Amino acid sequence: MFNKRFYYLIKIQYLGYRFHGWQKQPKLKTIHLMIDRTLNFILDGASFKTLGSGRTDAMVSANESAFELFVYEKIEDETAFLELFNHNLPQDLRALTIEEVDASFNIIQHSKIKTYVYLFTYGKKCHPFCAPIMTTILDDLDIEIMKQGAKCFEGTHNFKPYCFRATDKGLYERTIDSCVLVENTLFTANFFPEHTYTLIVKGKGFGRNQIRLMMGTLIKLGRGEVDLTYIENSLKPESTEVMDFIAPASGLMLHAVTFE
Repeated sequence: MFNKRFYYLIKIQYLGYRFHGWQKQPKLKTIHLMIDRTLNFILDGASFKTLGSGRTDAMVSANESAFELFVYEKIEDETAFLELFNHNLPQDLRALTIEEVDASFNIIQHSKIKTYVYLFTYGKKCHPFCAPIMTTILDDLDIEIMKQGAKCFEGTHNFKPYCFRATDKGLYERTIDSCVLVENTLFTANFFPEHTYTLIVKGKGFGRNQIRLMMGTLIKLGRGEVDLTYIENSLKPESTEVMDFIAPASGLMLHAVTFE
């Protein structure tokens, strides 16, 4: 006889700087590993399973991500559970909310919108405290042309050039709902430089390193190494271009996950 399963959607946030991404890997500290270790402790060894809403790479942070928790005993007091979970998680990981869902909910297959943010500045060396969440480009950048370049990515395009180690078997026609580059108003700190910027990208699905490759191309655009026509042509179905500059991981964060 099988025990009844209970399903919970838990939203979390984390600083990814000291972690090797979400996915468990042998002998490496990952977000999923720390979550499962903590749950194993607070559930006192009771059987459970967790599934993430998606993977983030090493050093990538999340302002809001999510995972699904499967357990065989109902969590009677969700507020107390969340408090206990946070009490035992490391300081750079925090659970935000917990919500019971039904068996029809599948965190992998359920339609969701993801918003990514890439935080950066340019021109001179920053305070070292910026390093975990902000990329510094020491060269001068033309921010206005980069703003125009960001808009080129909006819509449905061939994003194969913006997928790391793409093969001929993948599905690379993807839709980006919005892509804007603006002065940063999302995050502040007294050690930030005067001017910082964010690339904000929203869509349902992204390829491996897609946002970082897009950002890398925008940096090359800002340096004057490529032009707007280059970006437009790279997105055409017949494009065979392979992007060679992946922007550093620490400037990237998953800003929000919205389940439809």
